[in-house]
Amino acid sequence: MRKTLVLATATAALAVAGTAPALRAQVYGAEIGAAAPSFSLIDTHGDEHALADYQGEWVVLEWLNYECPYVGKHYNSGNMQGLQEKYTGKGVRWFAIVSSAPGQQGYYEPARMNAISEEQGSKATAVLYDPDGVVGRLYGAKTTPQMIVIDPQGTLLYNGAIDDRPSSRPSSLEGAHNYLVAALEEAMAGMPVSTPTSKPYGCSVKYK
Repeated sequence: MRKTLVLATATAALAVAGTAPALRAQVYGAEIGAAAPSFSLIDTHGDEHALADYQGEWVVLEWLNYECPYVGKHYNSGNMQGLQEKYTGKGVRWFAIVSSAPGQQGYYEPARMNAISEEQGSKATAVLYDPDGVVGRLYGAKTTPQMIVIDPQGTLLYNGAIDDRPSSRPSSLEGAHNYLVAALEEAMAGMPVSTPTSKPYGCSVKYK
């Protein structure tokens, strides 16, 4: 890789000017309705991605661990890839973040990670490494999967579970309410996000 695996900068941001305090909710390490915490991470191809580079674009963050059965539910069924393809097709930047520390479940060296992503048919914009867990903790990532939505102004709009079925069974997808889809559809239509937070479910993030 051209650069060290991670990065560098991760700073909690101040609230967005003009956002009413009553509309803000403290979620884990980041605040809904405030500026999303800035970060810069290296992807599995050695390229750097800074959140600031995507100002003016919609961004989804997905916490990833391919060994987690809850993640497997969404990938083995094609659900996650379908969502990635749908929304990247609408111009959304979709970053899967691996906060597993080296030697922990879910961490693979770049060549292996790329091979698994290809096998899974991932349509994410990039898979980013966060081996020291700085960004994961900044956003309060507790589980894999856990999902974040950031609007083009850099405001954090959603943080939580992908849906309302905390099960690893693919059959649980039937009839599930997808919080991520709802947040994106509402926000992209200029509407407030009806459920800006939910309790994430899945495997614990394997922090250093």
